[in-house]
Amino acid sequence: MSNLSEIFAEEMNCETVFELPIRLPLIGAIKFDESCVVTWIIMAVIVLVSLLLTRNLKVSNISRRQAAVEWIVIKLESLVGGLVGEHGHRYVPYLITVLVYLGFANIAGVFGFKPPTKSLNVTAAMAIMTIVLVQAAGIRAKGVKGWLKSFTGIAGLVSILDLFTRPLSLCMRLFGNVLGAFVIMKLLEAVVPVFLPSIFSLYFDFFDGFLQAYVFVFLAGMYIKEAIE
Repeated sequence: MSNLSEIFAEEMNCETVFELPIRLPLIGAIKFDESCVVTWIIMAVIVLVSLLLTRNLKVSNISRRQAAVEWIVIKLESLVGGLVGEHGHRYVPYLITVLVYLGFANIAGVFGFKPPTKSLNVTAAMAIMTIVLVQAAGIRAKGVKGWLKSFTGIAGLVSILDLFTRPLSLCMRLFGNVLGAFVIMKLLEAVVPVFLPSIFSLYFDFFDGFLQAYVFVFLAGMYIKEAIE
């Protein structure tokens, strides 16, 4: 049991990979931990795959590769576009990017990397960035006066509360589910190390990883739709 506790502590701790030889007042050295470096790797993979798949695009007589890419893009736009409605189309690229990133991040453990979403800093940053976009969408749709008006009256109290509860909910839901899946897999590996973990890995490492990415984007899309209507 002590070994299992040590494994949990080691996996939960995001170690510093490197730091810049610069020290800022009140902050100190600028450090980059595992979650940041793995995020860079995921970004590089996404960019590289995107460049490879979008080479030599044609209008007619398209290749099978281009047809597959166009089908995937259409399906993603349809999936995410239905969440934000017809007036939120401009926010679809952001939500698709978040969906793809979280999908890769949640399954990074399969490839030997520590999932960035297992760090509370990453999930908190994603949640705050999304809520800022939601408020910006509300200002763009209603104007500053209309946006401020939504914080008045009894309903305004709920809106003010949402400013704090929504990012907390997005952050903790994603972090908690990824952490919970990790804990369950480690327990299975400790109890039945031979056969059972590989079966449950199909669910916790793949299905649940993509599911949590979709849940995050689903909630973000609903928040944006509510803000612009």
